[in-house]
Amino acid sequence: MTPNLTWCLALGPFALAVAGLATGSAKSGQRQVGGGAAWIAGFALAMAAAAGLCVAVNGPLVTGTVGFAGVGLGFYVDTLAAIMFVLVAFVGLIVVLYSRNYLDGDRGQARFTKWLCLTLAAVLLLIVSGNLFQFALAWIATSLGLNKLLLFYPERQAAVLAARKKFLASRLGDLCLIAAMVLLHQAFGSLDYAVLFAGAEAMRVGGDIPAAIHAVAVLLVIAALLKSAQFPLHGWLTEVMETPTPVSALLHAGVINAGGFLVLRFADVISLSSPSMEILVIVGG
Repeated sequence: MTPNLTWCLALGPFALAVAGLATGSAKSGQRQVGGGAAWIAGFALAMAAAAGLCVAVNGPLVTGTVGFAGVGLGFYVDTLAAIMFVLVAFVGLIVVLYSRNYLDGDRGQARFTKWLCLTLAAVLLLIVSGNLFQFALAWIATSLGLNKLLLFYPERQAAVLAARKKFLASRLGDLCLIAAMVLLHQAFGSLDYAVLFAGAEAMRVGGDIPAAIHAVAVLLVIAALLKSAQFPLHGWLTEVMETPTPVSALLHAGVINAGGFLVLRFADVISLSSPSMEILVIVGG
């Protein structure tokens, strides 16, 4: 598949983002509020299915990074990304449809739909990212969007407490991911996945693993664990029942799974470091 067509397959996340921004200005309390969002979510699922089919037939879909030194916008859709793309887009569509009925008549329906679409767009963009810079931006955007959803009912103290705990854990995870990104750019001169994976393979073959790469691997693992609400920073996850039910569904559709996706996506780098693998075994069992 040509790079131009690959760019077309990435329209799903951007369409959801536009839908979220447009919905935010709609009049609350009408069933039509979520109608357009549902159609766009369906479009995102169609794009995900098309990407999965193309990957199955032609192999990974990769575009060059539009930017400088591997920092910018690009897409990398292999088997892993295709599976997650379809999974999150499908569950996202179900959540959008369900929230349309769940919040029908609620004065905050438009606001909820706005942040739901923006959060889904960020998760999908994270999945198809072609470089770590784009991944990190989508990672942070996902967290910020989720925080807005957790605070949908600001008068509920349990929901506010859960949002605060989640915000703290997420910011720690963001710092770890950003630190890993800086170290990787210093080591390889690029954040493009193709460059990072090739460099990691060269280190594996050569057997010379710099200390910085060990640090990167550990930082990536810590970021993943924080995102996945692992012990001991998992308390907020049990308190989200005070938020609208669609938020809980969204959490398990992709936001919590983003930590696991990070580990799988950067497995070539993480597996270079024994300490990082030991942390995964100890915490993840």
